Parts: sequence; C-alpha cells; structure tokens
Amino acid sequence: MNGLADTRSVLRLAAIETSAPVGRHQKRLVDIVLALSGIVLLAPLLIICCLATVITSPGPALFRHRRVGFNGKHFDCLKFRTMVTDAPERLRNLIESDPLAAAEWTSNRKLRNDPRVTAIGAILRKSSLDELPQLFNVLKGDMSIVGPRPVPDEELERYTTSISAYLACRPGITGLWQVSGRSTTTYSKRIACDAFYADNWSMALDAKILVVTLPALLATHGAC
Repeated sequence: MNGLADTRSVLRLAAIETSAPVGRHQKRLVDIVLALSGIVLLAPLLIICCLATVITSPGPALFRHRRVGFNGKHFDCLKFRTMVTDAPERLRNLIESDPLAAAEWTSNRKLRNDPRVTAIGAILRKSSLDELPQLFNVLKGDMSIVGPRPVPDEELERYTTSISAYLACRPGITGLWQVSGRSTTTYSKRIACDAFYADNWSMALDAKILVVTLPALLATHGAC
C-alpha cells in the first residue's frame, strides 16, 4: 500500500514539473500523420482481426486496460481481445495451484504458457496484430507511435528512480524495448531502455526504431 502511495506522490510531482511530452509538437505531428495513414491502409486487416476475435471466442472484440500515460494521466489502452472473458479467475486459480507459474508472474507479469490466451489470441499476440487498435490511442493523443511500453500503476512502481523518465513521454506502440528482444529481455533492461529513450530522444532515434520494428516483429520467438 505504501508503494502505491509513493507512486501517486511521484505522479503528482511529475505532473507539476513536466509541461510537455518528449518530442513536443514535432513528434505529435508525425504521430497524427502515421496513425491516420495506418488506420486507412490497414482498415481491411483491422476488420479481419475484429471478426476473427468475436467469431472464435464469445465476448467483445476490443480489450481496454487502464494504463499510465504522460504526466501520470490514465487512459484506456486498446487491444484486440486475446484472452477468454474469465481471464482474471483463470489467472488466480493458476497462481494458487502452481508455485512455478506464480513465481514467473511475480517476476515478469507474464506467463509463457498462459491458459487465458485464446487460439486466435495467440496468433494476434505472436504477430503483434493485437496492438493495431492502439493507432486510435495515438490519434487521440494518449499514445505515440514510438515511446515507452504503456504500463499499469502496479508496474510503474518497479521503475523507482526512472519513473520520471517514463512519465515524460507518451507511451508508444513500439519502442526501444520492443526492438531489443521484447519478452526475452529482463524487466530491468526494459526500464533502462525507457529511461535511455526519454533522455536521448530525437527524430532520428524514432526513425531508427521504426526501421527496425518490422524485423523485430518478424522475429516472433520473442513475442509475448
């Protein structure tokens, strides 16, 4: 409880100290152009993913998860639903019955063999197609094309001294962590990538990340 209270204090302080996100208007303009272009060009794929999700698994097509954005502002991060609708109950039962799975979840907040993921969801995750709806988050201004991986409150606590670096950016659909091994890297490396990005941002860095994003996505062995 104290950790959460400390995180909220840092969020309030960062909101006072940070007036504009990393990249400011220049980065925002690029985000709008790329998000609009992506939505138009990928519209058929978005429709196919949407239909595949609802036809193969009862429930909504989209999943909304509360994440922390620039200056500590919360937003609903959009994804195609890749899990069964009773996912929280399945996770709780697994953690209570399997000590190894519980340790893996505590360490990484992820499970390699996740019983909550649907058959279509596994394909969407492996190809990262589940994240396409985040183009609408970018268009709205909650996210950027390139930036730190969006995290919930409980994960932000793990950033400790790097929290301010995370909060200085709009979270991104892709970023340094995503092109540096993705789920095969440690959480500490993920935090280091986010801090480096915030401290060294440039349009050139964003361009380099975008150029290597597709090859990183094709290396699906590292997908979550």
